[in-house]
Amino acid sequence: MAFTESFDAKVMCRFLTRLLGHFDGKVHLVVDRHSAHRSKAVRAWLANHKDQVELHFLPSYSPELNPDELVNADLKRSLPHTHRARNQTELASETRRFFHRRQHQPHIVRGYFCGRHVGYVIDE
Repeated sequence: MAFTESFDAKVMCRFLTRLLGHFDGKVHLVVDRHSAHRSKAVRAWLANHKDQVELHFLPSYSPELNPDELVNADLKRSLPHTHRARNQTELASETRRFFHRRQHQPHIVRGYFCGRHVGYVIDE
């Protein structure tokens, strides 16, 4: 989900609502300790959807344990070097294009979880 406003509890709840529309079973989401993830509004939303979504928090300041950091690095490497986005609209478009490609490249997505520190995510 791409958004242009600041990331806050409202955006997080909107993301969680959208996420539920894509899965039949319970979603287990690993998140960092951003204030939006721990906010009163998100906790209330989760209480109303406890059979559908559960958040699992990473330890404080542990970017090496967060697969999102690997995704972010991949995104930054994949953005065109010859044409930098000149505004938010172009950046959002390039970001959506990147994630659309990754949806069709499961072998790359699996690779985000092969690192020494993020292997805990894979349930074998």
